[in-house]
Amino acid sequence: MNNLLKTLGPGILFASTAIGVSHLVQSTQAGANFGFTLLWAILLANIFKYPFFEFGSRYANATGESIISGYRKLGKTPLFFYFIITVISMFLVTAAVGFVTSGFMQNLFGLQEILTTVAVVFAVCIIVLISDNFKVLDVLIKIVGIILLISTLTAFFIVLAKSSKTDQSLFSFDGIDKVAYLGFLIPLMGWMPTAVDLSAWNSLWTVERIKQTGYHPKLKETLFDFNFGYILSALLAICFVTLGAFVMFRTPETLSDSPVGFSADVIRLYTSSFGDSAYIIIAISSFSIMFGTCIAVFDGYSRAMGAIVKESRTLLKKEPFSEKKSKNIYRLILLIISMGSFLLIYFFLPTKEDPKAFKQLVNIATSISFALAPIVAIFNLKLMNAKYIGEGHQPPKWMKLLAYAGIIFLSIFSIFYIFQDQIILYLTA
Repeated sequence: MNNLLKTLGPGILFASTAIGVSHLVQSTQAGANFGFTLLWAILLANIFKYPFFEFGSRYANATGESIISGYRKLGKTPLFFYFIITVISMFLVTAAVGFVTSGFMQNLFGLQEILTTVAVVFAVCIIVLISDNFKVLDVLIKIVGIILLISTLTAFFIVLAKSSKTDQSLFSFDGIDKVAYLGFLIPLMGWMPTAVDLSAWNSLWTVERIKQTGYHPKLKETLFDFNFGYILSALLAICFVTLGAFVMFRTPETLSDSPVGFSADVIRLYTSSFGDSAYIIIAISSFSIMFGTCIAVFDGYSRAMGAIVKESRTLLKKEPFSEKKSKNIYRLILLIISMGSFLLIYFFLPTKEDPKAFKQLVNIATSISFALAPIVAIFNLKLMNAKYIGEGHQPPKWMKLLAYAGIIFLSIFSIFYIFQDQIILYLTA
């Protein structure tokens, strides 16, 4: 039991990263706008992406290195592709998560200026992470995760008990806008439970946890930690869809396009179950989980880019950086990501002329993540060869078969994303 406690952490960090935008934003919107008609997409995304996230944790346990080291062992091209994918996504994803987090902070504290709020959120994240203290991040995420888990499950069961809606109405396509439905499909699956390229973060956090505790867990302990976080994330996605569907589907109420309005709408989903007296508790819980996601995203991308720099030096046969130099690179990347993401938010700031800029930012980030997913999925599967992880750490045959099916699934929907305008036009003609 003591060894298992030493292992727990990376899986909860994964769940926190996933629960942010894909759950609070996308899953809630799916339920509010389309009932349970998109539940199939959420379930399939969780099932078919599962192997590639599991492979990240498996590789770290087998080798004591992050899976980014594995990309380097596959050759220059995979490491270069992962670098490009990371550069493309890190500003978009951090901006989207930071934007949503700032909306919840504005709603909680009654703030007015969105850019000032974003600056405060980013500054706090940097202050927490600048020391590169994994223990602080680990404890913080566990606290906010427990708060949200309890409040979400409680609201879920209260809503189920109170609801008068029939199963037929929740699963019916009658009256649903087909264009909106198909247009929302890729953004929903893009971060469900999160982007596939973030599978490297599992391995980075697993390696960091080993360094922190000085204990290298058994494979089954590492996979228990990962599976706990993954299953928890999938269950909570269903909870958020249910909250959106039971409270807002086929009602005059709609979810706001602005981050502040949206955060107020999400909090209203909870207060409709708990009562208005619980408003402040729900507001704190919602902001806490988004802040946890935001800080995990900052840390994940900074560690990933730091690992890419490290592996690039290995390819070039240069001396590795010292521990102090590596920490300084992490801090520099942290600052670069914050500045780039802040500028992106500035350009996507909602205006009276374009009130949907916030939603567009989230949809762009999630769609790009999904379109690039098959490339990372193929890399992760290749690294499950005994040549890289040894005989005792290879995944079972059913997992490999699921991975092949997952690559086909991701590829089909990536093609759909590329040609979605033509496909939607044909299907709705």
